[in-house]
Amino acid sequence: MSAIPHQAIYADRRARLAAQLGAGGIAIIPTAPERQRNRDSEYLFRFDSYFYYLTGFTEPRAWLVLTAEGHSTLFCQPKDLEREIWDGYRLGPQAAPGALGVDEAYSVHELGERIPKLLENRQQLWYPFATHAGLETQVDGWLQKVRARARFGASCPDTQRDLCVLLDEMRLFKDAHEIDVMKRAAQISAQAHVRAMQRSAAMIRAGQEVREYHLDAELLHEFRQHGSQYPAYGSIVAAGANACVLHYRADVAPVRPGELVLIDAGCELDGYASDITRTFPADGRFSGPQRALYDLVLAAQEAAIAATRPGMRFVDPHDATVRVLAQGMLDLGLLKKDDVGHLDDVIEQRHYFRHYMHRTGHWLGLDVHDVGSYVEPGAVASIERRDPLSGELIKDRPSRLLRPGMALTIEPGLYISPAADVPKEFWNIGIRIEDDAIVTESGCELITRGVPVDGDEIEALMRDSASRV
Repeated sequence: MSAIPHQAIYADRRARLAAQLGAGGIAIIPTAPERQRNRDSEYLFRFDSYFYYLTGFTEPRAWLVLTAEGHSTLFCQPKDLEREIWDGYRLGPQAAPGALGVDEAYSVHELGERIPKLLENRQQLWYPFATHAGLETQVDGWLQKVRARARFGASCPDTQRDLCVLLDEMRLFKDAHEIDVMKRAAQISAQAHVRAMQRSAAMIRAGQEVREYHLDAELLHEFRQHGSQYPAYGSIVAAGANACVLHYRADVAPVRPGELVLIDAGCELDGYASDITRTFPADGRFSGPQRALYDLVLAAQEAAIAATRPGMRFVDPHDATVRVLAQGMLDLGLLKKDDVGHLDDVIEQRHYFRHYMHRTGHWLGLDVHDVGSYVEPGAVASIERRDPLSGELIKDRPSRLLRPGMALTIEPGLYISPAADVPKEFWNIGIRIEDDAIVTESGCELITRGVPVDGDEIEALMRDSASRV
């Protein structure tokens, strides 16, 4: 069996993690469980991100044990030619060390026998807290077996620590291999958005019925056509008023001329997620009110992009977005000055929340909403304040400083529900523009601009859609 690609990358990650486990430390990391979908089939298996980050191994029913000295032990499914006829190839313990670069490997059936022995005479035990149902109980059972051998001189770890604390910080900074994969995932996803835009305009121009699921199918086709294993999350394809539902899913609603379509979709490639949102006119041409709101959201994104650079804090792009959107809401009459006051009042009292109710970004990586602290490590709360909407007491801690290698989304939006005090021409319009960014030494690199974002460029792209019918 040949080695998995980039074996040295996973070995280096294990070594860096081992160096943080402390004297006598040991870590246990399981992959994800298989999930039953119905009586006779399971959901498509997707490995645990922490486990994959350290091994590159994609089979189910696998565990990694790592010691502070850097010794790695893998537990995996044994070879079983009969089961492999039904379920597919298994690497097996004999081939695993050579293929994965681990020091030794055993059948997962030996887990209960071997892990207690590995835990003997260790000072502290690390494993991911609150990520796997039943894991704590399983760990307690193994520790009880170690305690039962006290008469033979075995000592039991007296400290249990959350491994996520270490791994989250490691995963927050992407290495060159991760950035390469994320760029390729972004390119595939951008092509899928282009395909959906052009397909929408072409079908409408040809007089064909278009529904949200038709555009969802275009996304899925492009994802798989270019090697993506899965969508990174359930695709949002929202036509018309459905775009005002933040977590809407592609369904059966018609895509009508004159309405906007919001698509929030990205593929997963080799474990890494992409996450793109575009909003476009179903028939390829914005109306005046639609374009006014679209250009406002785009201006807010440009302000956020300018604030995404080393030395800025994670919250700065959001604050820049809010300032642009809030002023635009006042200018367009979405908020009335007589009711909400001036710009600073709108921001301080969060009046903008009526039309913009989510943050401007999140970390991105192996998970769509990837791990990593949003506050600066070790920082203490310096300010207490009352939230003007909920009344809750908030303890503000300094937001995370942006540094090269961090990956995040930049995704402002506007969602206008019908209301007596809102101009009718804006009713039921939902707009979001989202790109994926890698923080660089001098700013940030947008890796998802393979799909246009400028309103004129979107219209031009959709005019060039005759071949998509």
